Amino acid sequence: MIDHTGLTVTDYAKSKAFYIAALAPIGYALLAEIPASVTGHTDVAGFGEPPQPDFWIASGTANQPPIHIAFRVASRAHVDAFHQAALAAGGRDNGPPGIRAHYHPNYYGAFVLDPDGHNIEAVCHAPA
Repeated sequence: MIDHTGLTVTDYAKSKAFYIAALAPIGYALLAEIPASVTGHTDVAGFGEPPQPDFWIASGTANQPPIHIAFRVASRAHVDAFHQAALAAGGRDNGPPGIRAHYHPNYYGAFVLDPDGHNIEAVCHAPA
């Protein structure tokens, strides 16, 4: 079982703002922020559903190749709202909301590239 994961971003402030906006529709919020003065090397921000962050970003050289992170959500409406919010926050479309039957018949997902080109997805596995 995965407890938490994360990625490195080039522009910490821009990416933090992107993730605050893009993840809000799926119930994620900025739950922790730790400055470089505490970590000893970089600023980090933790997002998740309260009370525990499980997705972290850190300032630095962006991961190469870019990373794919998928957030499981409870409904297709959440997928749609994530996609819309992520695009409004400056993300680039990498696959609009829809069924991806090649994964399974109820796989409903949407993909957005974050400011560093990381492929961020929201996915619902439940039937409509």
